[in-house]
Amino acid sequence: MQRPDFENIESGQEFNRWYWLKEELIEICKRSGLPAHGRKFDLRDRIMYALDHEGRVKPETKKQKAKSTFNWAKAELTLDTLITDNVSFGPNFRQFMKSHIGDKFSCHSDFMDWVKCNPGSTLKDAFQEWNRLEQRKANPDFRRDIAENNMYSQYIRDFLDDNPHLKLKDVKIYWLLKKQMPTHDGFIRYEKSDLKLKKSGLG
Repeated sequence: MQRPDFENIESGQEFNRWYWLKEELIEICKRSGLPAHGRKFDLRDRIMYALDHEGRVKPETKKQKAKSTFNWAKAELTLDTLITDNVSFGPNFRQFMKSHIGDKFSCHSDFMDWVKCNPGSTLKDAFQEWNRLEQRKANPDFRRDIAENNMYSQYIRDFLDDNPHLKLKDVKIYWLLKKQMPTHDGFIRYEKSDLKLKKSGLG
């Protein structure tokens, strides 16, 4: 079963059965007169809403404005500086962390998530948390969580876990075949039956 052209899709449910690249979603939004900004899943939801509501634009939830006016770009930071709800990870913040950690410091997503979720903590707390997160790497079984919307990376990991004798180049072939298939929710997930895709002649 081949993915239909967008012009032939009549409902959000049908649209959501198929895998779409972000570039495709942006183009569809532009052609449909919909806002074309935002994350991939924002674009998908916007298109689905329009299909089910006669082309109308999905109302967007307004982000709550930060209460703090602390200037993270220019303020002199110290270990006692409190994390605020408008924390910024720009050059000033990164340079401060490097001055205490060294050039090995990286502002990875796990660390940034912790900082954003802990207003009221100090930069000393943040420094200690970064070290704690780094210490996880000493565990040979440690794996960083993959974001839900990063289906490709999750598929690759799950496939190789189940088929360690295969190489990355092999798994990419299965991914290309799998993403042509319809799903019930738009998510591409690895299944043992995927090993039969090449034999099925799909694609």
